[in-house]
Amino acid sequence: MNDTKQQAGSTRVSPGEKRMSAMEQRMPEREKRMSAMEQRMPEREKRMSAMVQHEYGEARDVLNLEQTDRPTLTDDTVIVRVKAAGVDRGAWHLMAGLPYPVRLAGYGVRSPKTGVRGRELAGVVESVGAHVTSVRPGDEVFGIGEGAFAEYVSCRADLLAPKPTRLTMVEAAAVPISALTALQALRDHGRVRAGQKVLIIGAGGGVGSFAVQIAKAMGADVTGVCSTGKVELVSSLGADRVIDYTRSEITDDGQLYDVILDTGGNRSLAMIRKALASAGTLVIVGAETGGRWLGGTERQLRAMALSPWISQRLVSFIASENQADLRDIALMLEAGSIKPAVDRTYPLGDVATAIEQMQAGRVSGKVVITV
Repeated sequence: MNDTKQQAGSTRVSPGEKRMSAMEQRMPEREKRMSAMEQRMPEREKRMSAMVQHEYGEARDVLNLEQTDRPTLTDDTVIVRVKAAGVDRGAWHLMAGLPYPVRLAGYGVRSPKTGVRGRELAGVVESVGAHVTSVRPGDEVFGIGEGAFAEYVSCRADLLAPKPTRLTMVEAAAVPISALTALQALRDHGRVRAGQKVLIIGAGGGVGSFAVQIAKAMGADVTGVCSTGKVELVSSLGADRVIDYTRSEITDDGQLYDVILDTGGNRSLAMIRKALASAGTLVIVGAETGGRWLGGTERQLRAMALSPWISQRLVSFIASENQADLRDIALMLEAGSIKPAVDRTYPLGDVATAIEQMQAGRVSGKVVITV
């Protein structure tokens, strides 16, 4: 009997042992929860902050700071961790979907196919595709990529170049599209030569501020046209003479120019031709006179139609985005021949304000987004 009682007593579980047993039973559940958290962490890491739009319209109405998927790496692309992004006029055109032909160029007819705007950038290479050999993770670069108003952007390797060492990320982000446009306008289309007289209309803007410097580097005598608030900037960039268009016009002094680069788009062809030498060249970049269908490009179309019948060359073009010219610009920046004119910076959440300021003409040089 006593043995039986002892055997029965030996099966009893103390209160302490019960608590330990309960803890052991709960452990697997905790471990499961931890495992689930670990599985979710990579998903969080695949997200990023970006200024996103879901419909066309003005900046304040359509841009929102959201969490969205990071771009996916492919064999031929590079993922860049964006440090700064430039704001050029193209950012507004793509955001607003105007003029309408922009939508037909692959960006979406009724709504944007991709929701993140911005194309000029400077940053650090995060990862590279299997076929990419020109850059490596950790490289500091500047260039062009779709969706730069974000923490990460996917770029073609051939649209990136090493960031000039003497430039900050903010300064480098102000360069790519604006400087490419200015270089090609003067070198390839204006065919500027040393000693020529060159007029830059819109000299205080993004393209114009680079054009003044590039024309000077080519040995030209440069006159810049801008508003009162930008006269000091244009003078500091090396212009030999500055016309404040609020006080006088380009035809007032009777001066004739060998090359005129028009980035403003507000003057008639007749007025500009009066200031152009008989064998001179007009290069039209700006087309900002409004119009939902042509957006001011009708003036460019008229110029190209008229050009074959007169002694003056009237041309327009779309900038070629390429690495060779980016590298040429980088050399000029390293040599100090040109420098970015950055008016101000805004954080990523204030892209709408930056675009509004640029569109209103209240920016001298470029405005840049810091990320």
